[in-house]
Amino acid sequence: MKHSTQYSQAALGAIAALQIVMLASMLAQLPPHPPLTTPLFALGPFLGASIAIAIAGLILGTGGTRTGAIISIIAAVLALVSFGPQKWADAAIPQIWPAVLLGQIAAAVIIGCAFKTLRRSQTAT
Repeated sequence: MKHSTQYSQAALGAIAALQIVMLASMLAQLPPHPPLTTPLFALGPFLGASIAIAIAGLILGTGGTRTGAIISIIAAVLALVSFGPQKWADAAIPQIWPAVLLGQIAAAVIIGCAFKTLRRSQTAT
């Protein structure tokens, strides 16, 4: 259990760091920066919300509570909007692949640890 919590915390920290760098590069317009908007929303507020959820997951932890596990899964899913498998088809992939790869690994760790917690809490009731 302790290892699972540490892995999850590390992965949530990695996702938050990636999103903070992404937001900073967007605001400074340093290439390759993400677009300011998407068809569904402005990227700045989305990244702010994603970072906030990742930090909430980090504080609550996936290894401790059912709520922490659910928040952490949401953080991972929001991160996959920016770092998901669809990014491998992006024209900028030669420049962004390290962040995409790390984001996907971190999301997988978070989701795996969170489901472990959810299964454990289900058998405890």
